[in-house]
Amino acid sequence: MFEKLNEQPADKILELMQLYKDDPREQKIDLGVGVYKNAEGVTPVMRAIKAAEHQVWETQTTKAYTGLAGDPAYADAMIGLILADAVARETVAAVATPGGTGACRQAFELIRMANPDAKIHVSDPTWPNHLSILKHLKMEAVPYRYFDDATRGVDFEGMIADLRKAKAGDVVLLHGCCHNPTGANLNLTQWQEVVDLLNDRGLIPMIDIAYQGFGDGLDEDAAATRLVASSVPECLIAASCSKNFGIYRERTGLLMAIAQDTDLHKINQGNLAYLNRQNYSFPPDHGARLVSTILNDDALRADWAEELEQVRLSMLGLREQLAAELQRLSGSDRFGFIAQHRGMFSRIGASPEEVQRLRKEHGIYMVGDSRMNIAGLNRDTVPILAKAIVDVGI
Repeated sequence: MFEKLNEQPADKILELMQLYKDDPREQKIDLGVGVYKNAEGVTPVMRAIKAAEHQVWETQTTKAYTGLAGDPAYADAMIGLILADAVARETVAAVATPGGTGACRQAFELIRMANPDAKIHVSDPTWPNHLSILKHLKMEAVPYRYFDDATRGVDFEGMIADLRKAKAGDVVLLHGCCHNPTGANLNLTQWQEVVDLLNDRGLIPMIDIAYQGFGDGLDEDAAATRLVASSVPECLIAASCSKNFGIYRERTGLLMAIAQDTDLHKINQGNLAYLNRQNYSFPPDHGARLVSTILNDDALRADWAEELEQVRLSMLGLREQLAAELQRLSGSDRFGFIAQHRGMFSRIGASPEEVQRLRKEHGIYMVGDSRMNIAGLNRDTVPILAKAIVDVGI
């Protein structure tokens, strides 16, 4: 049977990582892979994670399964972190998943079960794995305008115009904060207009929130998600702990299905557990247990929040330094958007040919659509990148 399989296209980011590794130049900069790096180029283990691991090691007495939905303490802690008191707990069904990707996959599966004809409206651009999973599941993805190539901001008028064409029962996939890959985000006034449109058109929001705490702060980054969840009859939220807890390899995520009609909670919880059983059965627990240990311990939570804030401010400082250096070298303020974007990524608006030149002539590696990982920089490499951008004529 294997002879009937087709070769799959290479993952562009993994391919880029290999090209970077194979580049013999000493002065090269990796802005491709989406992981946080400190000034030394290391993705560190957070202090609170180390402390929680020690605590779990000392106190854990079993490695038995936790249940199809995962440890309830993890779900409660994450629901509190993301939603606070925006909705009543009894409206939220939730299951642990292998990372945010697992949460997205299970959300799409749930949508397909509930409404096989639903179209998924996705921002143009969006995280490539959204589209890859939808294609694999044979679910129709419909792009809506989002990124304005001229301003490097949000094309809000285009976004609203496109979403007005969606039909009742369709799903709108939204990025809760720190839009990937562009770094351009809606403000709360715009989010309210989106909420009004969702309710007016009978659309179901699905929020992917993978970078809470990386943008403007933990509560600030959750504000849009809380607004949506408290304002619509139903919504889905796919959350990831990879970035803000730095536990990428532990694959720790959560999927929430929220219905204001509390009579639906039991059936929603049952269907989420059913999907877990069909896919991977019991979800991984180690990362989830670390997260719940931190969020339920005042001292660990405070230390985690402090380190996360240092990470956020570090990326913000790099953004401001890069925007200022580009203004100095180019004599133009056209790169001011970099300081306004939030999160790990910015899409700088370079053509594929210009991205190729950055790689060949300057040893700077970014994704072909010109998405760059701000956290791949440090204070010493910012001037190098700025000079390369100006030399290439972006």
